[in-house]
Amino acid sequence: MKKIVALLFGISTLLINAQQKVNETLKKELDGIMKEDQGFRMLYTSDTTPEKRNEILKDLNIDQKEFEKRGWEMVAEHDSLNIKTIERIISQYGYPGKTLVGEPTNTAAWYVIQHSTKIGKYLPLIKEAGKKKEIPFTLVAMMEDRYLMNQDKEQIYGTQGKGEMTKDKDGKQIFVNFVWPVEDLKNVNKRRKEAGFDVTFEENVKRMFGPDFKYEPYTLKQVLELRNKNK
Repeated sequence: MKKIVALLFGISTLLINAQQKVNETLKKELDGIMKEDQGFRMLYTSDTTPEKRNEILKDLNIDQKEFEKRGWEMVAEHDSLNIKTIERIISQYGYPGKTLVGEPTNTAAWYVIQHSTKIGKYLPLIKEAGKKKEIPFTLVAMMEDRYLMNQDKEQIYGTQGKGEMTKDKDGKQIFVNFVWPVEDLKNVNKRRKEAGFDVTFEENVKRMFGPDFKYEPYTLKQVLELRNKNK
């Protein structure tokens, strides 16, 4: 009897391991996509040194002169190709989460969708992946905030900043950075904690815009007025 129990246990363990086995081919493809997606963004990060920038360009096989000339146009081209690949993967596997490709590869598709114009289409899928713990719920929160911002609605978790070209009182064009308006601001840190964030709203604001940034709680009306002033 003990032998039979042991045999059944062994079979069940093998089945579980088979189900949890990472798809290495898919993982490799997604790792390449994430490397490219994040590499391009690092080229525009203020704390990326010139040496590091050159290293990234070389690693991504990007000609420096071409990048200086075309910049965000190249980023947009790669983003467009990447979202097509992610849509193909999703149509075949569903969301490629932790069970299928391991960590941190499970965030690759999220990054591509977050940088696309198709957040509205895939947000329900992202929410489902978060519920199943296939991706961190903090990523779900960030995507929901970005979706709401893109819809000109208040965000929930305070993860999104924005910049607008506008005009000052003298009619001069200026660029203004601000935190997108937050719903029920007094309880935002409670919501952030429940979502799994390990920094407060105030700390996140400094992370987004720097330690010297002075936060002003804009309303939706105010940010839309900023935008309209430049028209």
